Amino acid sequence: MTELSHLAAVRESYDTVAATYVTHVKGPAQLDPVSRAMLAAFIELVRRADLGPVADLGCGPGKVTAYLAESGLPTFGVDLSPKMIESARHAYPSLRFDVGSMTALDLPDDELGGILAFFSTHHTPPEQLPVVFSEFHRTLAPGGRLMLGGHIGDDEHLRPTRAYGGHPVSYESYFLPLDRIAEVLGQAGLIVTARLRQEPGDGAKRPHAYLLARKPE
Repeated sequence: MTELSHLAAVRESYDTVAATYVTHVKGPAQLDPVSRAMLAAFIELVRRADLGPVADLGCGPGKVTAYLAESGLPTFGVDLSPKMIESARHAYPSLRFDVGSMTALDLPDDELGGILAFFSTHHTPPEQLPVVFSEFHRTLAPGGRLMLGGHIGDDEHLRPTRAYGGHPVSYESYFLPLDRIAEVLGQAGLIVTARLRQEPGDGAKRPHAYLLARKPE
């Protein structure tokens, strides 16, 4: 897929599933204890640094954005799908949600104290991950924190045709090894400070991982 076609496929697919997605995806309170602990660690690191707002990139219907805001962090959400943003604004009218792409964020350099990318980068073709991670680096303030969570695998490439209640989708998914993701983050100038792999279980069908990173000061 080219960059434009992959973004169009993701946007169209999530617009299609937006109405049912919210009922199929867990909120933070329903996550397993390890996942909640990683979110708590990220929140504490961002709070201590106190460098600026947090962007929840690929925020979907805003459940995790609201969780971060309830923890006391100034937080806003960004998603490629206008229908997802519409759902988030309806559910959490006091919070800010913007339509946008993490490949080209409409944000100044060094603006953010934190970035959360929570299961939102696996539709990005591997060759375009450096673009996304460079945007993370550009928009984070020096010392700012990143948490990336997502599915991992051995260079698996999936092309599902239906998802979230049987709706048609055209996006593709790329499940990369954890070490490869950490390597690309490092090449983008971000320092990986922690990584955690979780095997299938507790309702998860696939292995997934969390990485914490920071922008050098």
